[in-house]
Amino acid sequence: MLPKKLTRKILCAVLALGATTVLPLSAEAAVNIDVRIAPPAPRVIAVPAPRPGYVWAPGYWRYRGHRHVWVDGYWIRERPGYRWEPDHWEAVGPAYRFHRGYWVR
Repeated sequence: MLPKKLTRKILCAVLALGATTVLPLSAEAAVNIDVRIAPPAPRVIAVPAPRPGYVWAPGYWRYRGHRHVWVDGYWIRERPGYRWEPDHWEAVGPAYRFHRGYWVR
């Protein structure tokens, strides 16, 4: 059996570690990616048949390294009262800005 003082120190360390692990996960930061290379046109892919309780997030071009790479579409659990705004690129002056997908009320 561990001494009471050591047990308390271990418990405090575990709780502190848990707090530092959980708290950053709840924070969200907006990060924009601007590149001067236009993404290719979206691929034409047949959308799968609807799935109850899910929304289809279409595929998109992601800039990785020094080129655009295609990311396939995927299912997202539906949020009642919201609609999904897909990942997309926006022309901003001479550059292109990537926006991650998000829910809109």
